[in-house]
Amino acid sequence: MKIALVGYGKMGAALLKCWTKSEPPTHHFTVIDPAISLDQPSGGSADMLTFLHAPPGEAARFDLVIAAVKPQAVDDVLPQYGALMAEGGFVASIAAGVSLRRLKALTGAPAVRIMPNLPTAIGAGVSGLCADAEIHPPQKAAIEALMASTGATLWVETEDQLDRLTAVSGSGPGYVLEIARAYVAAATNLGFSEADAFALVMDTLAGTVQLAKSSPLSLTELRDSVTSRGGTTAAGLEALNGDGELDRRLASTLNAAHARAVELS
Repeated sequence: MKIALVGYGKMGAALLKCWTKSEPPTHHFTVIDPAISLDQPSGGSADMLTFLHAPPGEAARFDLVIAAVKPQAVDDVLPQYGALMAEGGFVASIAAGVSLRRLKALTGAPAVRIMPNLPTAIGAGVSGLCADAEIHPPQKAAIEALMASTGATLWVETEDQLDRLTAVSGSGPGYVLEIARAYVAAATNLGFSEADAFALVMDTLAGTVQLAKSSPLSLTELRDSVTSRGGTTAAGLEALNGDGELDRRLASTLNAAHARAVELS
C-alpha cells in the first residue's frame, strides 16, 4: 500500500516507528509535515519512506491517508488530500473528536477513526477503531494490521462507543500515571529514596498486571488471595477503599472524560 502520514508529531512519529519495523517492508510511507526534517532516520527501508514538507503533486496517489494532526488543523489540512486518493482509497484519523462524517466530507473518501493511547509508542498500546459503513473488509484488515503492530486493537460499532473507549483506554495512561505518581510519593514519604520508591512501585505494578492477565482468577479473587484477615494488606485496602471512595472517584473520572469526548465530537 501507498500510505500518506499527514503530521509528524509525537504520536505520528511513534506510529511510524512501529509501522516501519517489518522486514521486508510491506508499505511505502510518505510523511508530510511542514516542520519535519527531511533527513529523518527511518528505522526501516529507505526506499519505502519519503519525507515531505507539503503534499506531493496531483500525480501522486495514496491508498490510505492517515491524519495525525491536531483536531483544529484537520479542516485546513485534509481537503488537500481528497484529489490524491487512489481508486478505492480511504482515510483514517487519530485526531480526537473528528467524526467519520467530517472526515468523509473533507476528503470524499470512506473513513476510519482510530483512538490510540500513549503506550503505542513502545508497541504496547491499545487502539480503538471505528469505521463508516463504506469501509470494505480488506480496508478494515489493512488498518487493523497497521495498528496491531502498535499493540492491542478493538473495533467498536459506533462513534459513541469510541468516545467511551477514549475515556477508558485513550485517556487511561494518564490515570495510571497519576496513580503511580501518588504511589511513588507515598513510598518516598515512608522513607525510601525516590529511585528505590520508583523501582518498587513500577515493578509491583508491572508484575501484578502480568499476573492478572495470565491468571484464570478474577481481579477480586486475586486481590482476596493476597489479603489475609487482620493482615497488612487488609489494613491498607481498608484505608484505600474501605468506604468505596476509590470506586466512586474512578467512576467519576471515566464519566468526566467521556463527557468531554462527547463535547469534542
